[in-house]
Amino acid sequence: MTLSCFALGERMLDVDEALTSLSELVAARLPAERLPLTAAARRVLAKECISPIDVPQNTNAAMDGIALAWPAPTRVTLVGEVLAGHRFESPLGYAEAVSITTGAPLPEGADTVIMHEQLDIDVRSRLARIHQPQRVSRGQNVRHAGEDIVRGSCAVAAGTRLRPQHLGLLASLGVDSIEVVRRPRVAIFSTGDEVTSPGEALGAAGVYDANRYSLRGLLEALGCEVDDLGILADRPEAIRDALTGAATRADMVITSGGVSSGQADWIKPALSSIGRLGFWRIAMRPGRPLAFGMLGENEVPFFGLPGNPVAVMVTFLQFVQPLLRRLQGEYAWQPTRWSAIADEAMRSRSGRVDFHRGVYRIDATGQLHVRTTGHQGSGILSSMAAANCLIEIEASRGDIGEGETVLLQPFGELT
Repeated sequence: MTLSCFALGERMLDVDEALTSLSELVAARLPAERLPLTAAARRVLAKECISPIDVPQNTNAAMDGIALAWPAPTRVTLVGEVLAGHRFESPLGYAEAVSITTGAPLPEGADTVIMHEQLDIDVRSRLARIHQPQRVSRGQNVRHAGEDIVRGSCAVAAGTRLRPQHLGLLASLGVDSIEVVRRPRVAIFSTGDEVTSPGEALGAAGVYDANRYSLRGLLEALGCEVDDLGILADRPEAIRDALTGAATRADMVITSGGVSSGQADWIKPALSSIGRLGFWRIAMRPGRPLAFGMLGENEVPFFGLPGNPVAVMVTFLQFVQPLLRRLQGEYAWQPTRWSAIADEAMRSRSGRVDFHRGVYRIDATGQLHVRTTGHQGSGILSSMAAANCLIEIEASRGDIGEGETVLLQPFGELT
C-alpha cells in the first residue's frame, strides 16, 4: 500500500482498515543489541534462543527417598547415598538402592524413587522395607533428562517480550547475555496555545497538559526511550520545525492536539509539507481525528493524536501500541479480548467502534460482567483512572441492552 494524501487521507477509515494500513506501511523491525541477562527484563528477544543443554541435564529425583530399579523385593539394601550436585558412580544391582535427595541424578540401573513416607529404614542393618508396594509404579517421582527442554530445541522464540519467567528459563540454560531489539526512541510534544505545563500558572482560558504525562507513562511501560519536546504553540513554522528536527533523531514522533479541521489545527499541513499523510480520520469514538503519516527522508512514523486526554490514551492503545510492538519485533501480538455480560445499557452508534471505559467483575458463578464508569466524555480522564478495561462495541452494533454480551479489553501491563 502506498501512502497518499488522496488515496487514504481524505477518507474515513474503519478501525480494521487503519490497523491493516499500519501493519503494511511500517513492517521493519529495529536493529538488535546484545545485553547481559540482568538488563534484559521487558525487552523483546531479537532471535530465537536454542538450548545448549537438556533441561534437566540429568534424570533425577523429584523428591527425597530411595532410588532403585523397580520391580524389586519389599526389602532392599541401601548401598550408599547421593545428594543434589553429586553422582553415585557405581551401577545398582538387584535389590539394591541408594538414599537420594531431590534433584540428585539417579544412579545407573535406577528408574524409580520411593518417598520416605513409604519406607521403614533400619540404619544399622542398612535395610529399607517398602510399605504397600502395590502402590509403587515404575518411573514414579523421577524427572527425566530433557523432559522440560531438549538440547537443540527452541527454548524462547524470537519476538518474545522477556518476563521474569523467561529470564529464569534462559538462566537455567547457562545464558548470561542475549540479543534483544533496540528500544524505540519516541519524540512527543503537545500543541495548543491553551496548553500549560503542570507547575506553571494556569491562564483563565488554559488547561494543564495531561497528555504528555499519559503518553510518557504508556511509552515507558512499553520499553521506549522518550524524547519530551514539551508544548508548542499554534504556529505552523514552530510545529514544522519541531517535526523536522524530531524526525532526524527519533524512530517515531507523536503529537497530541491540532489534527481536526479547526482553524488553528496545524499538524496536517505541517506533516504534508515535510512528509506524507497516510490517513487522519477513523470511524471510532473517542479518537476520530487521528493523523498518521511519515516524516522526512527516513520516513519516520508519525502519529497526530487527538487533544482530549481519554482519546489520546484510547488511540495510543489501539493504534500506536501495536505499531511500536511491531518495531520491537512482536509481530504476533494482539490485544486481549474477553466476552462479558453488560450490567447496564450502553449507548453506541452503528458504523463506528465505540470504546467505553469499564469496570469488569466476576460473579459467584464465575461469569464475567462489566459496567461503564459513568459519563463517557473524551475529556473525562478520571474515567480512565476508575476503569480496569475498555468496552469495545463493534461497528456492526448499535445501543447495547442490559444483559447483552460485549467485548472488553482488560487493562494490562501498560495501564
